[in-house]
Amino acid sequence: MAGNGNRGRRERLRAETTAEIKDVALELMASKGPDAITLRAIAREMGMTANALYGYFATRDDLVTALINDVYTALADAVDAAWRDAPDKDAAARIRAWADAFRTWALANPEGFRLIYGDPVPGYRAPEDGAAPDAARRVCTGLAGLAAAAWPHAGHLYEDDEFTWSDFDAGLLDKVRPAFPELPPAAVALALRIWGHLHGLVSLEVYGHLRTQTVSPDKLFRAELAQLIRAWGVPAK
Repeated sequence: MAGNGNRGRRERLRAETTAEIKDVALELMASKGPDAITLRAIAREMGMTANALYGYFATRDDLVTALINDVYTALADAVDAAWRDAPDKDAAARIRAWADAFRTWALANPEGFRLIYGDPVPGYRAPEDGAAPDAARRVCTGLAGLAAAAWPHAGHLYEDDEFTWSDFDAGLLDKVRPAFPELPPAAVALALRIWGHLHGLVSLEVYGHLRTQTVSPDKLFRAELAQLIRAWGVPAK
């Protein structure tokens, strides 16, 4: 029994140290930029030796990969929960809920947003399989859900679009098509255009570029969203 207790304590301490390493890495990125994420710098901040840190992450790229997976998972969880909690018969409400959750998460986690959607970590090499994190695919599937919610009202606006399935990443389609088998390629293109609208304004806000232009970036975001919903003909209840 004592052995099990010691093992449990070691595992808990390891999990706590691993979480602290990730927190310090994001803090360094926030204060000094993405090139500040090095195992040596993190060890110095934590009062550890670099060799001790290697027991948690063999390389800096392993740490960055773990951070990217964690950040995408947190974002995917936030937007998925907002989508689930919105009325399933109210397309406009679901679209607003997903978009608001995306903005809220980004503003609460600017370092994470910058890590996955902004500043690349210099010299970082992703895992050799090249696959995007599963949570990143979940976010893309959520965007397809926005297009699916709008499509019954907006589909006629895109009848002349010439998109084919070959225009899109196969990994993306592996997630989107089973989830929304009724959507045509033009709807996937619509999902990416929606992404452009939402991501553009949120990026400007996260990076502080709206600060000198408006004191109400939330109003700007809501107005853009309302305009999109109106343009698609989605009833706003």
